[in-house]
Amino acid sequence: MTKTLLLEIGTEELPSSFVDTALAVMPELIRTRLESLRLSHGRIHALGTARRLAIVVHDVADRQSDLDELVVGPPETAAFKDGQPTKAAEAFAEKLGIAVGGLTVVAKEASGKQKAGRFVVGRKHEIGKPAMDLLGPVLADLCAHIPFRKSMRWGSGTALFGRPIQWIVALFGSALIDVSFASVQSASWSRGHRFLSPETFDIPSADAYIELLRSRHVWVDRAERAALMMQHVAEAAARAGGTHDPDQALVDENASLVEQPHVVTGTFDEAFLALPAAVIRAVARGHQKYFCVQKPDDSLLPVYLAVVNTANDPERIAKGNNRVMRARLADAMFFYEEDKKANFEDRIAKLSGIVFHHRLGTVRDKVARLEKLATRIARAVHLPETCIAHVHRAAHVCKVDLVSLMVGEFPELQGEMGRCYALAAGEPADVADAVRDHYKPIGAEGAVASNDVATCVALADRLDTLVGCFAVGLSPTGAADPFALRRACIAILRTLLDRSQDNPAYAELSISELFTWAYEQFEGQKLDLSLSDTVNKVRDFALERLRGLVAAATSNHVADAVGACGDIDHPSYTLARAQAVHRAVAEGKPWLDKARTVAKRLAGISKASAPHFHPQSCFTSDTDAIVVDTIAKADASTKILTTVDNVTAALAQAEDLASRLDEIFTRTLVNDPADERTPKRLELLSYGAQCMLRIGDFSKLA
Repeated sequence: MTKTLLLEIGTEELPSSFVDTALAVMPELIRTRLESLRLSHGRIHALGTARRLAIVVHDVADRQSDLDELVVGPPETAAFKDGQPTKAAEAFAEKLGIAVGGLTVVAKEASGKQKAGRFVVGRKHEIGKPAMDLLGPVLADLCAHIPFRKSMRWGSGTALFGRPIQWIVALFGSALIDVSFASVQSASWSRGHRFLSPETFDIPSADAYIELLRSRHVWVDRAERAALMMQHVAEAAARAGGTHDPDQALVDENASLVEQPHVVTGTFDEAFLALPAAVIRAVARGHQKYFCVQKPDDSLLPVYLAVVNTANDPERIAKGNNRVMRARLADAMFFYEEDKKANFEDRIAKLSGIVFHHRLGTVRDKVARLEKLATRIARAVHLPETCIAHVHRAAHVCKVDLVSLMVGEFPELQGEMGRCYALAAGEPADVADAVRDHYKPIGAEGAVASNDVATCVALADRLDTLVGCFAVGLSPTGAADPFALRRACIAILRTLLDRSQDNPAYAELSISELFTWAYEQFEGQKLDLSLSDTVNKVRDFALERLRGLVAAATSNHVADAVGACGDIDHPSYTLARAQAVHRAVAEGKPWLDKARTVAKRLAGISKASAPHFHPQSCFTSDTDAIVVDTIAKADASTKILTTVDNVTAALAQAEDLASRLDEIFTRTLVNDPADERTPKRLELLSYGAQCMLRIGDFSKLA
């Protein structure tokens, strides 16, 4: 028979992040424990609110499965001496619960850490126990292993948990499981909503748990609760004449803060709409967790939506929320007006008071480097002079808002406020946009800067940080990356890859050259590493990140193949080769098997012979003439591998080369010591290997 298992841990209010973390790990915690008990089960459902964490497991067997397994024990030489069992044999038999006479000796082959030899074995029989006899300690252990970012102790106890535990429910079907954790004994009662149904109530069975809570104003299923919450939010926004903010972070935060979601509509003075919309959103989201309401053109209405945990007296709740919102918006308005009065050049001078890094100077020093580096990148991608001038200006003002009052209060608005202040100061639109967009991409999946001015400044900013930190010995370790250099490197690579699709000049940028330009901007500063050492180290670091991006777009094997050789200094060219090879692999091209075999043989030849192309006049046989002709075609097709089409065409020649060489290797002795032309033939074949390696190392393809 099977029954439903329920564990509920009632607590004081947990932060929303604690709830989400617990719900993510609890299914695996219970799954591993049930498997260790040999208890089969069905679907696992993690449930939780700010006041409770729960796990419901359906169709749990009411009894362990019987155990019947052959167990390998000590070696025969340790278990028996002169034909008599030793204490090792007796201890092994006792462990299995059988007589020493039930042990046998078998020969075992080497397997894993076990060496080959003769070992004592015995059969372990164990009758399955009732689940009720086993679940109590396991559930208590599960409670102890739920992770929290910060745990606490309370009272005189020593148990750790995210917040003090108030009650525990543990049921197997309708039977109470004996669980004790943090000085709290399990019971069959729970509590409803703190305000709308605060009294305790009995739970007759685990299957009734969710519906009983719902009848007491607790929607314990997070997904169901979030859907109900967003339905209320959408309805309230429509009544206000707009739509709500599409912010998943707000959804996640609010969904785990309430047990039954209610929405209270608040308002603020229309005069505050003179603030940039980003400021109003930051005020609403940052501390209050409110949803803003916007029109179809994305402009805001003087309305916000608060998700609350009770429907009691919504007018009083709205009145209090309005008072807080008004005060915070008034502060923001003061900051905004004061910031607009400041002169740009005065603010840039104040950047000298912010230390970027004590070895790399101030933010003002960094801005001076960005002006030169961004301009150099702009010239390298052949931007017109007007655009280059805007790049220089954008680099000059890109950090100006770091000393503003608004960003001091709302750091998440850096860049956004810089754009607002730049427009207010009369800067060109693309310069203002670059002040905001040079921070892109934000996050692993964020969009990169979309115009040339912002792109050049964004690249310069990340290059300066990456190269500068490596040059003074601040490269990331396996455990720490305090300057987010991995993220900066990925941002550089993603920007080059994405913008190369619009402007091929970005594809022509060499990462080694970019790192060199960035290093040169530190002239006059004392650095730990030389130019060549820094560039080589950063290049290796970048290639590891590029390999990950290429693997994500294709596959691990293809990324290894194209990353092992060829032009890996131009990210877009590497990706183009990978995409073409991946397509051939996905289509199951039969010649790839021959290419793998030929690549391995050519690799062996290349180790002994230097690559050199010899014309047909150096040979006399028809076979050698075929080799010369095929390698000449492969050489011509693989010299330019900048697009997927280029690489696809080169793959056709690689196919011809692999097929012909495979046939020649099968029927011809290419390394004939009696043939005086053998050295030149091997040099020619080594050159052919070099041609194939321009595409990738085919031997690494699975």
